[in-house]
Amino acid sequence: MFTRNIEESMRKLIAAFPSVALLGPRQVGKTTLAKTIMAKTKNTVYLDLEDRDDFNALQNPKFFFENYRNALVVIDEVQRMPELFPALRAEIDARRKAGRFLLLGSTSPDLLKKSSETLAGRIVFKELSPLLISEVYPSIGYEKHWLRGGYPEALKQKTVALWNTWHASFLRTYVERDLPALGLASPALMITRLFQMLAYNQGQILNKSEYAKALGVSVPTVSNILDCLSYAYLIRFLPPYATNVKKRIVKSPKVYIRDSGMLHHLLGISQTKDLLANPKAGFSWEGYVIEQIVNHYEGDNNFYHYRTQGGTEADLVIARYNKPMHIVEIKIGSEPRVSKSLLNSMADLGVKQASIIIPGTGISFPAEKGITVCSLDAFLSNM
Repeated sequence: MFTRNIEESMRKLIAAFPSVALLGPRQVGKTTLAKTIMAKTKNTVYLDLEDRDDFNALQNPKFFFENYRNALVVIDEVQRMPELFPALRAEIDARRKAGRFLLLGSTSPDLLKKSSETLAGRIVFKELSPLLISEVYPSIGYEKHWLRGGYPEALKQKTVALWNTWHASFLRTYVERDLPALGLASPALMITRLFQMLAYNQGQILNKSEYAKALGVSVPTVSNILDCLSYAYLIRFLPPYATNVKKRIVKSPKVYIRDSGMLHHLLGISQTKDLLANPKAGFSWEGYVIEQIVNHYEGDNNFYHYRTQGGTEADLVIARYNKPMHIVEIKIGSEPRVSKSLLNSMADLGVKQASIIIPGTGISFPAEKGITVCSLDAFLSNM
């Protein structure tokens, strides 16, 4: 079992706040992390709201919480019982102390809205991603991790056939059960087709009109599906950086399928040699690197892409308090050159430091003043 990067910060949050919510997609390891924390915490109780007995145990939440008033109460699949939040608030207000509740959930708009409103000032949120390269390396090399993705059960599969079977089952569960639970009424076939279209357009500027035309539906329908895929942590919208920029810029987000293994399953790629030969390899590598970087950082960082109408672009802009601090260019070739586009992006955004991230490990060398060529592991260890 791999140690998750956020475990220590989760412990600190539990020690400081009455309620902590750990959110993330299905099968990402939320329960495993929670039980790891419980094993090192005195006096805990665990409830899984997909278990009928546990669900029924909370039909009288006031009585239950009274009986476990000195315990850390861990509630899994909390989105199954949104009416629980007023009772959580009452219990927290009655006994205001840290470490009362750890809530696990596959997020939904309703869950976030109810918990944020009802438990305002009483809850903090953390997101758990699929396993990151910084969590599995060197047990799993970057090529295998990039190819197979970070879902723990997918990584365990010993054959390509089983790996594909796992992903197919995972997607079917989301399309037929989880996304409808978010209020998505679109047919399963339409959702699957759009998801496949997103895979073939990995890392592209989002054009909802094109997707709507291809599917024969309205733009609002496409928007609704995309929003649900985002709420379910299946896709990431990377917004454009548009603050204090005088040039005409592209103001639409880029969209990425978040897990590289899921992307490759949808593209029919199951071997590293096939991935490297695929025309989508560069976009796959770009999405993989962005996901690793975004989930590696904690704190007040924001992430953007940058593109002007004149063709200047930056794959990733890392900002702090919305001020650009670092630009990342992501290249799949092993001998990258400093592009005019990168230099122009640095000038436009007033950024002094940039990195060009390439495949490999242990690579780091200067290219020009302020610009470093490096592998992903070197970038993560130095930032």
